[in-house]
Amino acid sequence: MSQSLAKIIDTDLTALRPRVGLSAVAVTALANCTLVADALERLEAGGFLVEATRLVAHALPKREAVWWACMCATHTAPEDLAEIDRQARESAEDWVRQQTDKLRRQAMRQAEEADFTTPEAWAAVAAFWSGDSMAPEGQAAVPPAPHLCGTAVAGAIVLAAVRGDPLRQPARLKRFLESGRNIAAGGPGRLPPEET
Repeated sequence: MSQSLAKIIDTDLTALRPRVGLSAVAVTALANCTLVADALERLEAGGFLVEATRLVAHALPKREAVWWACMCATHTAPEDLAEIDRQARESAEDWVRQQTDKLRRQAMRQAEEADFTTPEAWAAVAAFWSGDSMAPEGQAAVPPAPHLCGTAVAGAIVLAAVRGDPLRQPARLKRFLESGRNIAAGGPGRLPPEET
C-alpha cells in the first residue's frame, strides 16, 4: 500500500505521532509501525477513524492537505450553505491553485468573517497557516508552527464529518479517508455531494 501513497511515503511517522493525539489503545495498534501508510492502514482497521484522518491531515503536504479539507467540506455542505462559508472554501481552493501571499491572507479574512465555526472556515485557516508568516503584512515574519496547517485541516474534517447529522460520522470519515488516499496517490480526491 505504501508505494501508492507517493505524497506521504517519505513522511516521518515519529514526528507526526505527537500531533495525531493517539489514545493508548491506538498507540498499541501502531506498535513497531514506522511507515505512515502502514499506520494509516492499522488505524483504519482498528476503527480509529478520527485518528486516521488526523494522521493524513498532518502527513500530506500542506497544499494537498488544504485541498483535502475543501473536498471534505464540499461533500457535506448543505444546499443552503451560507455565502460566507462558500467564499471561505473558495478562498482556500484559490490558494491551492496559486500559493500567493495575497490569496493566503484573503483566505484568513474569509475565515474570520465566517467566525471560524465551519469546515469551510477551517480549510481557509489551513491555507493561511501554510504560508511563511502569520504577522500582518509589512511586519517581521512570524512563521506558523509546522503542525498548525495539519491541525486546521483535521479540524475542518472533523467538523465536516458531524455536520447536520453526527450519526453519519463513521461513514463520512471512511469516505474522507478514501479521498485522502486518492490525494496522497496524486489524484484529485473529489467527493460528490452527499446524498441526503
